[in-house]
Amino acid sequence: MEQHADATTEGAFDPEAWEAGYDPEEWVDLEGDAPDRGEHGDESGGPLPVLAVVGRPNVGKSTLVNRIIGRREAVVEDTPGVTRDRVYYEATWNGRRFTVVDTGGWERDVVGIDLSVAVQAEYAIDSADAVMFVVDAIVGPTDSDEAVVKVLRKSGKPVVLAANKVDNMAQEADAAALWSLGLGQPWPVSAVHGRGSGDLLDAALAVLPEAPAQRFGVMEGGPRRVALLGRPNVGKSSMLNKVAGENRVVVDKIAGTTRDPVDELIQLGGKTWKFIDTAGIRRRVHLTQGADFYASLRTTAALEKAEVGVILIDASERLTEQDTRIISLAVEAGRAIVIAYNKWDLMDEERRYYLEREIEQDLVQVTWAPRVNVSALTGRHMEKLVPAIETALASWEKRIPTGQLNAFLGTLVASHPHPIRGGKQPRILFGTQAGTKPPRFVLFTSGFLEAGYRRFIERRLREEFGFPGTPIEIRMKVREKRGRNKTGR
Repeated sequence: MEQHADATTEGAFDPEAWEAGYDPEEWVDLEGDAPDRGEHGDESGGPLPVLAVVGRPNVGKSTLVNRIIGRREAVVEDTPGVTRDRVYYEATWNGRRFTVVDTGGWERDVVGIDLSVAVQAEYAIDSADAVMFVVDAIVGPTDSDEAVVKVLRKSGKPVVLAANKVDNMAQEADAAALWSLGLGQPWPVSAVHGRGSGDLLDAALAVLPEAPAQRFGVMEGGPRRVALLGRPNVGKSSMLNKVAGENRVVVDKIAGTTRDPVDELIQLGGKTWKFIDTAGIRRRVHLTQGADFYASLRTTAALEKAEVGVILIDASERLTEQDTRIISLAVEAGRAIVIAYNKWDLMDEERRYYLEREIEQDLVQVTWAPRVNVSALTGRHMEKLVPAIETALASWEKRIPTGQLNAFLGTLVASHPHPIRGGKQPRILFGTQAGTKPPRFVLFTSGFLEAGYRRFIERRLREEFGFPGTPIEIRMKVREKRGRNKTGR
């Protein structure tokens, strides 16, 4: 048998069983669907207590957050100002669960983006049950630290003082100098090495309220996860702030403002959604360095965890190769897709004409994706976003009955048979839908189907059954000829 990378003969297909009346529905049950990608749910019994980690820039807050949650989640770099938004993570210590909030560096008398970062840190303090104030024990208390202390006292929240960068016993005397801040005992800790982190967490849990009882198992009906994707400065953070109805994340004209993915539960259209603001995907990720490189990796991870990707495109500028690559990433990840053309308020008639031509030329492979024309700045047509997302998710989870699918395939093959190649004409014996999220179809054939014919089948599937907003996967299982072993000899 002719070998090809896309053709496979392993698994459930048995020629003799087929001739004996093999039931395709039985094949699905025996083979079993892989776990659907993107199941949603929440294992907690309610909101967890919140611990906000605050301090001036470059004292090691994100490193300490990574130490607390036990994984390298927060973007860390040896330069000040890497973290800008408040980012929530779930943590566990001694059997107790809580939420830890990483914040940007707080400084006084700042303007521009630094002021926005400081405001986000103050929001985190206001919404927290307790605060972990991180100070560089080697440098000692600074004027900025004193200013943070005033904010903490005004908030009335319980405070745990973390004296960071105490890497050995000799440096513990430096931590003792932080008693002068008037916040009680400073807990010496090394976020890099983990030294003293256990005692620090014990002190934090002592001032946090108890977590609700944990319920195990997946709960159906949890919030659907929506990732906001796009190249830098297309308006992802502005859109999150608009749908959230508050300044949830830092927005600045500087490209690449967002570094860490930011989750936010939002009520829209009578439902709760989890929107994820991500860092902008740059043109050449492998050439980026430091915080931008790790931000790109976390954006990819956020896409894998999401169910639908809302891909923002700056409608006021020409479509770029970067835009099409981001769409391809979402398709390859198997996510449902909505394309949002942002900054529509900046459009004029001439630009609209050229945009339509660019879409016809560059986005021909995703004509099935729902399109919304919005303005995150003014809120124009934002009400159309939820119906588009719901349409894409419905298609992403859609299943076609096997009988209906094979009736369609029979009519299709009769009217448009596969071209004859080398004196042979491969036939589709039967087909079945092997899974959803996204829809995955398996075609049992007598020979290899060319890529062009598979694209034709996909196009006709969409014409017949819809599937707006979701990629479709079509695989083949090629029937082996009798008298040949599995290597085709």
